[in-house]
Amino acid sequence: MMSSALDFLDDKYICPHCNQEMTLCNAPPVHVGDGLGWGCEYLFICLNDECKLFVNGWKYIETQYGHMGSYRYMRMPNSNESYNMMVGSRLAFTGSIVDPEQIRRENERFCKEQEAIAKLDSCVEEHNLEPVLYLLLDPHPSLDTRKRAAELLKELNDLSCIDPLRNHDFKDTFLEQAINMAISAILANHFMKECPFCAEIIKAQAKLCKHCQKELA
Repeated sequence: MMSSALDFLDDKYICPHCNQEMTLCNAPPVHVGDGLGWGCEYLFICLNDECKLFVNGWKYIETQYGHMGSYRYMRMPNSNESYNMMVGSRLAFTGSIVDPEQIRRENERFCKEQEAIAKLDSCVEEHNLEPVLYLLLDPHPSLDTRKRAAELLKELNDLSCIDPLRNHDFKDTFLEQAINMAISAILANHFMKECPFCAEIIKAQAKLCKHCQKELA
């Protein structure tokens, strides 16, 4: 099973060269040694610019190889495997630092998505519009999942879905069309329509909008 950053957020590793806590980063796509992957998407790296390994590495690489560079101490999570990784500048890996709060927010969103998907099978029977709206208004679920949710709108037959759906920008044309057809069916089932001027829901037979007072054709 592939590990995620969430698995390592509470892990703490100390650099043996400076005794500072190491930072969780996204791993480079290619292993510097063999050209293959690391076997993990994340690495713990010492980003302390005062680290002895990093400070002394500049002179060592210049002397040994004749070019500019240094080393960062790196350790694989959940492993004793470690490397002195060559870097070309002080900024190396600073752009790949994992944001713990972002990871936690994404995990929370994903859990809510899975919970909503699990409720789709029973939402019509329970007259529960909430999971359908959640999946339609969140752009992260797969298109197939959102299309499945859109298909349930007509069966739910709930006028309260109209405002949030009308006020959302759907990027997929097919999904938007499916939602528009479902809204039209719901309005017809309730003998209602949308005012073309103010978009409020009014009776289908109305000749004058009670909200904006516009005459209707």
